[in-house]
Amino acid sequence: MTCPGASGRTPHLAAISREAYVYLGAGAAVLLQMAHPGVGRGVARHSTTLARPFDRLRTTMTYVYVVTLGTDAEREAVARMIDRVHAPVRGPGYSAFDPGLQLWVAATLYRGALDLRCAFEGGPGPAHADALHREAALYGTTLQVRPEMWPADRAAFEAYWARTLAAAEVLPEVRDYAQRLLSGRDVPWPARLAMPLQRLATAALLPASLREAYGLPWSERDARRWARFLRIAPRVYRWIPAPLRHLPARLVLADMRRRRARGRRVI
Repeated sequence: MTCPGASGRTPHLAAISREAYVYLGAGAAVLLQMAHPGVGRGVARHSTTLARPFDRLRTTMTYVYVVTLGTDAEREAVARMIDRVHAPVRGPGYSAFDPGLQLWVAATLYRGALDLRCAFEGGPGPAHADALHREAALYGTTLQVRPEMWPADRAAFEAYWARTLAAAEVLPEVRDYAQRLLSGRDVPWPARLAMPLQRLATAALLPASLREAYGLPWSERDARRWARFLRIAPRVYRWIPAPLRHLPARLVLADMRRRRARGRRVI
């Protein structure tokens, strides 16, 4: 079921994105995105995440929720807002309007959602997985990604994913940015309580090559801790009532709608 007023274009992806467990993948998604040098330069040189970590998380999740749970009108409005924010993000070797870079960002959002869905709910069947793949194209085509750029099927996506990871390069400025981001020192102190789990999840969800490139520690003890978490957390999560599991999505969408109604900044 999509949220009231949603376009219904992404019912399978919406069922994942509204789950609170997707927040575990936030750090890994950012680091995967920045492993593409073009994205990495843009984020390290222009992002406000370190200065306003919660606001940056809010705007990112606003985009995710609007794409999967919002109306067509909301999606178009937020896309225009993002275009305005992206306009100054350009420099040697990168532009926020580059559809190739946007394709990689969209791919990380899709892959992260799928990985966590598999961890918490089990893997989808073939038909369901095909539908998820098709729907996830909206993460990119809402902006400048052309529909034909999205991999044609799941096999094509896996080939694209492997090819892009093989060409990944973590630049020194990007590594420094990521280290500070994961340190949690820019996060308000109550939220720092969640940083150990976020650091563990980020390292666990990254390919080993990128963990090493970012200088993230990963030991046998870390692997055991993550395996133990995945044995326990999904069982506990299933007992949480759906209204609570979906509360972050509803709150972010409600905030977006209030901001639009009052003429306040959304993105």
